[in-house]
Amino acid sequence: MSIEIERHEEMRLTAGLEAEIAALIATAWDDFEGRSFYKQRHHLRLLAREEGRLLGHMALGLRAVRLGPHLVDVATIGEVCTHPEARGRGIASALLQEAIGEAKASPARFALLFGEAALYAAAGFRPVGQNIRLLGLDGARSHRMVHLRSHDLLMVLPLGEEAWDEDLPLDLMGGSF
Repeated sequence: MSIEIERHEEMRLTAGLEAEIAALIATAWDDFEGRSFYKQRHHLRLLAREEGRLLGHMALGLRAVRLGPHLVDVATIGEVCTHPEARGRGIASALLQEAIGEAKASPARFALLFGEAALYAAAGFRPVGQNIRLLGLDGARSHRMVHLRSHDLLMVLPLGEEAWDEDLPLDLMGGSF
């Protein structure tokens, strides 16, 4: 059996597809109150299917962040999940490779995610430890205005030759993803 990867723009998601994504996410994470996203909507969804059955999901966004004094476009990766019955088959790795290709085709200079899975390091992401300024969000609700903290799960992948400077503070100019 072959895994097929679909690309769906956020603005084109149908109610049925959103429900299907939300059901998959609920098998892998806590239920997001029936939503297909946790904190904010994304720009693009990558879906992995086998014989029509949804087995994997990865969301991508494009946003500007401030790295020290510099405004930098980044691709964000979030809500990565594989159906529990399909784990260990390379579905998340295939989605991640597709996501990196999408990011490289965008204006983004870096791809960012919050995670620690070995598959991210295998794809070239590296953890960075730096202070992050972000808007506090819990689910789809703001709970704090702004806070500054160090985050151990931030991982970065340069999409070109430019190096990420983890000595500079990072302002997400919004919530995490």
